[in-house]
Amino acid sequence: MPQFSDDLFLGPAQTYMGTGNTGITSTFTGSMSGTTLTVTAMLSGDPIVLGQYVDGSSVTNGTYITAFNTGTGGTGTYTINQSVSASSTTMYAAGNATYGDPSPMDLGIGPLGRIYVWDTIPQAAVTNNLATSQTATTANQSVTLTAGVSVKSVVNSYGSTVLQLDVPRAIKVNCSTTARAFTVSGFDYYGQAMSEVITVATAGTAVTGLKAFFQISGVTIAGSATAVVVGTGDVFGCPVRFIDKSYVVRYGWNNATADDTTGTLTVADTATATTGTGDVRGTFAPSTAADGIKRAVVTLALPAIAVGPNATRVGALGVTQA
Repeated sequence: MPQFSDDLFLGPAQTYMGTGNTGITSTFTGSMSGTTLTVTAMLSGDPIVLGQYVDGSSVTNGTYITAFNTGTGGTGTYTINQSVSASSTTMYAAGNATYGDPSPMDLGIGPLGRIYVWDTIPQAAVTNNLATSQTATTANQSVTLTAGVSVKSVVNSYGSTVLQLDVPRAIKVNCSTTARAFTVSGFDYYGQAMSEVITVATAGTAVTGLKAFFQISGVTIAGSATAVVVGTGDVFGCPVRFIDKSYVVRYGWNNATADDTTGTLTVADTATATTGTGDVRGTFAPSTAADGIKRAVVTLALPAIAVGPNATRVGALGVTQA
């Protein structure tokens, strides 16, 4: 999962950020003259702290401690926020004026997220840059793959020869016979094995899948007697997961200052992955075709579950591929 050396983690530590008002109490005898509180004896409770409200006989409402003088939490003198005259009496201090009268708690605000900028310049989609036109003669026949434009043949970390795309993107298939299902197998950007079934329902009408593949290891077609082609589509896979469009700060395309509102953002599919589910991290389909020049810049707010000390693999990269 993404980790950074400067991740912020504010907690745990003793703080006075709670919502109660009885957590800090001090009972003492003393007197007030002008803006000076003199504590002669501590009777019970916790040491005096800055910001505590002081109450007692003849003490003006809203009086609180602003500074230590000779007192450091016990007997001694303290500065208060307003001029008061109060004879020797039993007083008590509670709460903390600076933080709106809170009680103590031992939890900080926890790990913070960060902003991620997804910046990519995809090459133009090509209808047959994974498999040129060929005819399937038997059911479940493997399609012969050939590295075409913007695709290269590589040996991956598993020792398998695969076709690697320019960026993680959806696969587009077509065939000359109605209702043929293609099963595409391969790997995502992080080397996770994945597969998807893409069905052409209308002869000659290409269909683009939902998942963003980075490497293709095989394609099979259910059915025979049909000419098929396999290529790439204009749907691009995000490197990190976003499960709600509210996490998207901005999505720009082709040097425009405004959001590409006619483009399509698709959030991550959080269901258990199958050959029929969507992309596990989310995708962006811009409003116009990629051409190797137009740039997509998508700015995402990543929550603590995606980055930082409490991040999880699922939080950062989505559910396990299938």
